[in-house]
Amino acid sequence: MVVKGQPTRLTLTAGAAHNRDIADETDYAACRTIMLNASRNYSIASRFLPADRRRHVEALYALLRVGDDRVDVSHEGFDTALAAINDWERAYWHAFETGTSPHPVMRAYLDTAARFEIPPGVLAPYFRAMRDDLTVTRFPTFGDLLHYMDGSAVPVGRAMTHILGVREPHTLTDALPGADALSIAMQLSNFWRDVHEDWHVIGRVYIPQEDLDRFGVTEADLAAGRVTGNYIRLMAFEFERTERYYEQARAAVPLLAAGRWGVMSGLEVYRSILTGIRRQGYDVFSRRPATGKARMLALILRARWRSLRQA
Repeated sequence: MVVKGQPTRLTLTAGAAHNRDIADETDYAACRTIMLNASRNYSIASRFLPADRRRHVEALYALLRVGDDRVDVSHEGFDTALAAINDWERAYWHAFETGTSPHPVMRAYLDTAARFEIPPGVLAPYFRAMRDDLTVTRFPTFGDLLHYMDGSAVPVGRAMTHILGVREPHTLTDALPGADALSIAMQLSNFWRDVHEDWHVIGRVYIPQEDLDRFGVTEADLAAGRVTGNYIRLMAFEFERTERYYEQARAAVPLLAAGRWGVMSGLEVYRSILTGIRRQGYDVFSRRPATGKARMLALILRARWRSLRQA
């Protein structure tokens, strides 16, 4: 459950920011290993972030990945997945209260939050979304899916905006809508790619039920992997919706003070998931779309060109 009465702003910034013993290189190395093992796309995009910010992005990713895995992979050491994610949230708030943690990932993120003044409340919705994962397997409307992503995706972009900073005369408030849009677009891309896996492995359907009904696609079609005309029209509709979020995010990248190439690379790499699915005739059931090395290099170079042109 959510811990009530916790601070929504960073209450130990002054002390923690000057405490260079919060985390060491071993802690950050643990975060890097988690990211490298978990996400090829995210790892590649992170290489094009400034060196002085990269490990902080890895700390953010690792903290979220540990929570995700406690829900979807293994809750070893706990009676239930709920107990596991609640324990991770308690460790999170305890770290901010005390200025330290016995967990290397938590120490690294605490150090990151102190250095970049990320309020602890930024990630509070994430823990709610992880608990939702334990009971919510269907989303009646797109609004319901957006509410889920307010916890599962949006906090990532907001914390990243703190880490990368915003160019003057713009403010954090100016940049956050674009960060939210990119977070939503990237997660939607993953949802559309993983329709088959989500159904068969974890029993979830992220396609809004209202959209399935509108286009005449049933869950039996998803279970059987039927790429019908109705399914193609449904996916084309979801892709168009997702592309609008990418366009909003792309326009906001120039507001960042650092890491514009890295963020644009992430945008292009994740957007290529949609391109790969289209090339397969929207068939994500017989094979998972993948981006080859040559294509990946081309996307990164395109991101570099676009980021320079925007600058």
